[in-house]
Amino acid sequence: TTCHMGPGLGGQMYQKFGLVEGPYWEYTGSEHKDEGRFDATGNEGDKYFFKVPALRNVHKTAPYFHDGSVADLDEAIKIMGKTQLGKDLTDEQVASISTFLKSLTGKIPEHALQSEPATASM
Repeated sequence: TTCHMGPGLGGQMYQKFGLVEGPYWEYTGSEHKDEGRFDATGNEGDKYFFKVPALRNVHKTAPYFHDGSVADLDEAIKIMGKTQLGKDLTDEQVASISTFLKSLTGKIPEHALQSEPATASM
């Protein structure tokens, strides 16, 4: 793919969410229509661009997308197929992609599982 590449299969670039089909919130059910990098830069060309996450451990890191709007990985795969490729993926294709993504699973460091950042003692 063009988005999820490199050692962690992503995490190094920004890409448009809803590249082919959009707007993304019609597929994710997002309550807030986040405009991505545009909110920080004010540049029209940055609308709906979000940092592409690494796919390593994606099976363990629900919910999905920049706003956590999708709880199920298979549903996230279907949404990505539609919004990024313009394709309605079959259940068999979704299962194959999900199986591949599960193969990218490793041990998540304990500090990464904490719900709140650790605070320094003073």
